[in-house]
Amino acid sequence: MRSHKKSITAGVALLALTALAGPAANAADIRVACYSDGNECEATEALSARFMKDNPDIKVVIDKMPYKSIVESLPVQLAAGQGPDVARATLFGPIMKYFLDLTPYLKDPKYIEANFGAPMAWQRSGPDDHGIYGIPTQLTVTGPIVNKTLFEQAGVPLPGPKATWDDWAAAVEKVAKATKTPFGMAWDRSGHRLAGPAISYGAKYFAADGSPAVVDDGFKALASRYVKWNQDGVADKEVWASSGGGYRDAFEEFSNGKIVMYLSGSWQLTRLQKQIGDAFDWTVMPNPCGPASCSGMPGGAAFVAFKGTKSPKEVARWLEWIASEPVYAEFMSMTSNISGHAGLQKGGVKYNLTPAGNAAINAFTANVQTLSPVAYKLVGNSLNASIYSATADRLSQAMTGQITLDQAYQRITSDVADAAAAAAKK
Repeated sequence: MRSHKKSITAGVALLALTALAGPAANAADIRVACYSDGNECEATEALSARFMKDNPDIKVVIDKMPYKSIVESLPVQLAAGQGPDVARATLFGPIMKYFLDLTPYLKDPKYIEANFGAPMAWQRSGPDDHGIYGIPTQLTVTGPIVNKTLFEQAGVPLPGPKATWDDWAAAVEKVAKATKTPFGMAWDRSGHRLAGPAISYGAKYFAADGSPAVVDDGFKALASRYVKWNQDGVADKEVWASSGGGYRDAFEEFSNGKIVMYLSGSWQLTRLQKQIGDAFDWTVMPNPCGPASCSGMPGGAAFVAFKGTKSPKEVARWLEWIASEPVYAEFMSMTSNISGHAGLQKGGVKYNLTPAGNAAINAFTANVQTLSPVAYKLVGNSLNASIYSATADRLSQAMTGQITLDQAYQRITSDVADAAAAAAKK
């Protein structure tokens, strides 16, 4: 789940969110806090303009903002009672308690449940929670995106579908040296991105009783490898070490030809097509394997509604319109995303993609088939944001020598335990 935008300070983000996504001005206004992986906000604006022509009593305002603003400032804004009516979000745990159950306002909640039930489970607090809080705007899956041209120039064959992360690390290092490319690989600075490889190496993330237990032998096996790759220059350490904390992607490094392999996800498809163009050939590969699996991470964003809205009926009407099969299919086509609508996953979306784009979306969809059950469990856990943050922050410190790897493990465990204790008190 996407991540994904340029870094701005939390204070600036809060001011932006306050200014753009304050309370609805009147009962017929809907303000939507929106971030884009590619062009999701622009597509939403275009579709909403059509909706407003048919529903003149409703005004939909799309407030565009960076992903970091959604992650860091939206929870603060909601806690102060000044949030938007709707937001496009990926990390649901920190804002779940502010969700509005749309069920009583929907004309056909059974349609929503039947077609979006699986991804909507990530918005719910547990198995006894049956609320409908929003509409998925995409399904996502992580995977390696490779500069195929560099492999060809180096005369190095692409590793096969069962290749391990060790195989890939060796291959991209060889390609980087042969082509004088600065780095072999980079991963988005995200605990979510790290989790797929960690799960492949046997990380369970949870104890038998369901409590978080992040650091185990499988987690250590992958984390020690990844820290070493960064310290040795196989991976671009600056992506993780110089961001100042928080999320940071490595898309610009990949699009500028500075890395051979980029671990990100399907949400990058629009940017890959638009920004790279014919600069080089790129391809999406199967997720590399570890001894336990060959897993990436699932995820996705959703438009979620909040209790603070003064227009719950109008919010429900707009979201239900977006969720209707023809409109949703158009939205997926416009944004080049994997459908979160079960009925449309069987070929109901007509994409307007380049040959590389078509191959990529097929490859990402194939990566869904190798996802570990542990990956789904982690994405659906309310503590996942804390787990992702702790792993990214502490491993970054280990990469730069601020702490040892063993200290990083200890602090990850402590950070997540503190988050779990705090959540239990709420």
